[in-house]
Amino acid sequence: MSLNSTSVNLVTLAEGDKALNHPSLDPLLVGGGALLALLLLLWITVSFNRDR
Repeated sequence: MSLNSTSVNLVTLAEGDKALNHPSLDPLLVGGGALLALLLLLWITVSFNRDR
């Protein structure tokens, strides 16, 4: 794979063509889910460290 074809593929990917994205991958839901998961992990970590 040459540098030129790689850069063309990366530019095409970075343009954000809507045909490549699945409709269920709403950025707000994905970000909210990630935030919720991280807050849950933070709560679990804090609750385990509280007894020391």
